[in-house]
Amino acid sequence: MTQVADPAMPGYRAVAALYNALMTGLVLSLVSRRGDAVAREFVFRHFRQQHLEKFLPGLKKLGLDGLPHAVACALYHFHSNALGGVKTEYFRESDRKAWVRYPPPRWIWRGTAICAIPREVNEAMLHGWHGHNGVSLGNPRLGFVCAGQTVNGDPGLEGYYYEYDQPIGEGERVRFAKNERMPYVDPADLPKLETASWPPERLQKTYRSYAMEYIRTFMPVLNEQLGSIAAMGEIGRTARLIGLHYYEETQAQLGAGDFGTYLAQMLAAQGEEVTLEANGRELHQHGWRLMRGVSFGHAAAWYNALLAWSELWHGALAAHDRRLKLSIDLAGENITWKIS
Repeated sequence: MTQVADPAMPGYRAVAALYNALMTGLVLSLVSRRGDAVAREFVFRHFRQQHLEKFLPGLKKLGLDGLPHAVACALYHFHSNALGGVKTEYFRESDRKAWVRYPPPRWIWRGTAICAIPREVNEAMLHGWHGHNGVSLGNPRLGFVCAGQTVNGDPGLEGYYYEYDQPIGEGERVRFAKNERMPYVDPADLPKLETASWPPERLQKTYRSYAMEYIRTFMPVLNEQLGSIAAMGEIGRTARLIGLHYYEETQAQLGAGDFGTYLAQMLAAQGEEVTLEANGRELHQHGWRLMRGVSFGHAAAWYNALLAWSELWHGALAAHDRRLKLSIDLAGENITWKIS
């Protein structure tokens, strides 16, 4: 007899924690194994791709598309990141100058990872996204001024969108300023979205989806940058380490006893359709919804991506019981996981 895994609410938070760690771990792996230049290019490509996919639709969805551009951009980053559980602050100085601030701890460089992120790698995120907002809006006068970076020891990543009197060049779309700080804002005075009244389960699902989107973007981006074999080798190595180190934390969040139940609940929490056999040793996953609609160029690259992602669960099983093994049988896009 089989049972369908229930995506219980603790699973949403567990998936968010796991994928947050995978994103951070991949950047650290690239820095240490392939050098700052490769990591910087990856972060730039990653955030540019996310920008192109999400910025303009997100402005409209949040009801910000009718505001002055500087204000709309700052509010977009304030609200969209807050929805994902990221600490953010906002201050409107004028229609042409609006601040956004990410206080510590930084979501993306969780824990001690902040100590190993080079300044240039962090800045690549700003060049990839923040500096392109004016281009996407068709406003050649709009740029972003970074006034502080946590990786430099500043009390947060902060800066402001500014609309200049004349068009600016590509090299001016992001500039860096010293001795400027965002004015202090009482948290009670920050703008509120309707999410303040959302039920906890909806909020937890939103946090989960925020982290999952990083994975959906970075896998095809690195695939294009390094090629399928090299890219998925880096991702698979990182994923196994994250699975090893985050199994205990995520298992405690779920309260799952045996590994089959743990895996079924984690997969269900990320939106997969999963059934678990009564013996707890065999799971059937119907498709790979995490990567649905994501193009890897050819079938072999898609399969390499699947194997790289599966290393999360190989690592988790090794932490659970190093005597056990996990195997995958693939029939089309349907996956059977076997624990032996």
